[in-house]
Amino acid sequence: MKLLVHGGAGSAPDEPARRQQILGDAAADGVDAETPIAAVETAVRALEADRRFNAGVGGAVQSDGVVRTDASVMTDDGTAGAACAMAGVEHAVSAARAVATETPHVLLAGDPAVDFASAVGVETDRDLWTDRSREQWDDADPPSTGDPSERLAWVREHFGGHDTVGAVATDGDRLAAATSTGGRWFALAGRVGDVPQLGAGVYADERGGASATGEGEAIARYGLAKEAVRALDRFGPRQAAEEALEGFEADTDGQAGLIVMDHTGHTGSVANTEAMQVASRS
Repeated sequence: MKLLVHGGAGSAPDEPARRQQILGDAAADGVDAETPIAAVETAVRALEADRRFNAGVGGAVQSDGVVRTDASVMTDDGTAGAACAMAGVEHAVSAARAVATETPHVLLAGDPAVDFASAVGVETDRDLWTDRSREQWDDADPPSTGDPSERLAWVREHFGGHDTVGAVATDGDRLAAATSTGGRWFALAGRVGDVPQLGAGVYADERGGASATGEGEAIARYGLAKEAVRALDRFGPRQAAEEALEGFEADTDGQAGLIVMDHTGHTGSVANTEAMQVASRS
């Protein structure tokens, strides 16, 4: 098994050395899995459980004061699943994998997705707040009323940030990719970004796989992960990532990062943000 993980593209993080260690540990856990889809799920679950990453615990808070999680998985044979807008679900990646393997669907959303997660054994009703996210929420002085126009004005002023976690793995035969996030800070309640949209936040096919991170609206409009995998027709993973990001930036003027892997286990990672930490194991 060969596995590459990322901890999100954005500003320089606090505790970068500790974050790098956690990324390495997550990759080490995942690389021992029996299949690529199990490898990416295992690695991403470790990151969802750590408050230092914007996925699961410590995820971004939406305008109604709720942390909602999104995730997606996809394999090279087209198996795909996603789950989004889930309150209280720490391991969104496990819910996404269950959608892929246990249902005839690609995407479940909102409270029904939470109910489904519970039914397949994914823990729900988790407290996803941390001391830091509570402080950030309080400092933003959210509106005390439910008036939509007042709340939208506040969202326009405060909405931002971009961070996600993801992984790509191959055993030389099969390949899988996964992405998970808490979204962007202070988005309208119910906002869903690129992560559960196949081809945007995640993509895999016979050429390889990719996981993207960054400004979700721009990534979704461009289809960043699929563009990176398409570029494997012409380039190796490193240059494919660079070409996809260059086109993305020219088209959207957005900020993003991505990891790419082909079936031989060759990898590439690139970002146009201040930082994006990655780790690999084989």
